[in-house]
Amino acid sequence: QVQLVESGGGLVQSGGSLRLSCAASGFTLDLYAIAWFRQAPGKEREGVASISSSDGTSWSANSVRDRFTISRDDAKNTVYLEMTNLKLEDTAVYYCAVGPIRPGFWARPDDSAGYDYWGQGTQVTVSS
Repeated sequence: QVQLVESGGGLVQSGGSLRLSCAASGFTLDLYAIAWFRQAPGKEREGVASISSSDGTSWSANSVRDRFTISRDDAKNTVYLEMTNLKLEDTAVYYCAVGPIRPGFWARPDDSAGYDYWGQGTQVTVSS
């Protein structure tokens, strides 16, 4: 049974930092990507960052590229999203997702349809 458990969300002031964690278990994909998505109230879910299970290939959205860093700890089966210089517009529920890396995957790593398993989400609220 696939399990993705997010943690690390919370309330932070603008300009502050948070580190999200996604503990993954129960899947047997040989080659996969783990990603972070987010969804703000009244908005569509959007891809934030994604990282490969194999060679460390990663992607991040333009809106966060200079502030957020995705990384993984294979020994702990955990993927992290280090978020710095948080802005009000970063407020959202952040979701962890896993999907196989199919041909053409990295052309659209932000496509939620490419991910088969999702966590329950963790709330990040940035205050002024």
